[in-house]
Amino acid sequence: MADWHWETDPDDLLDELPRGARAEAEQLAQEIAVRESMVFLEGASYTGASPGLRTEARGQLMLMYLTDVRGERIVVLQATWFG
Repeated sequence: MADWHWETDPDDLLDELPRGARAEAEQLAQEIAVRESMVFLEGASYTGASPGLRTEARGQLMLMYLTDVRGERIVVLQATWFG
């Protein structure tokens, strides 16, 4: 497994969320990064198409993200808290 990670764009994207929601968003983003590392085993040497913009929801939280396979990261672009 490669050293995949997650980040947000913009950097302060999660700052407006309540504390519990932010923790949940961070956990979910980490779980997505781990899953993507298992799906895209080639990582930096991957030559296929990008999976595009995707969403993942858990409870009252929804994240929209891109998978940067060659960069071995996911980039969270939107976090919505329905609480």
